[in-house]
Amino acid sequence: MTEPLVVRREVQIAAPPATVFAFLTDPEKIMSWMGAEATTEPRAGGLYLIKSVGRRNTARGEFREVIPVHRLAYSFGWEGGEEVPPGSSLIEIDLVDHDGGTLLRMTHSGLPNEAQCAAHARGWTHYLGRLAIAATGGNPGPDQGAAPADA
Repeated sequence: MTEPLVVRREVQIAAPPATVFAFLTDPEKIMSWMGAEATTEPRAGGLYLIKSVGRRNTARGEFREVIPVHRLAYSFGWEGGEEVPPGSSLIEIDLVDHDGGTLLRMTHSGLPNEAQCAAHARGWTHYLGRLAIAATGGNPGPDQGAAPADA
């Protein structure tokens, strides 16, 4: 059996964990760095739904674990997606108080192949950079989405 494909990212954000947590769970704050519409119910079993810019894609999942200001885990996938349908992958985010800010550790597991792993890795790099700007009070600018694979 092959090892599952996983995307891992770490980013240091110059804001306290409570602030970063709010930017990961509050729909209004989420839309400052990702997506055009967000619905979240940050409790076990609650809905996670993000509609992308231009509403071309909708990410849907369910919160599995919510430990305020410390940890989030939620299922994830794309409505209408055959390779990564809703609920087929898992995103885990840990927030660690570190160096006067927050060390965000993200793991995205359950991706079906190398192409999806690479695409989601690009997306996470793009969006975590935008999150780091927004959570510190900056304006990351309009969300144009992550660069396509051939960019």
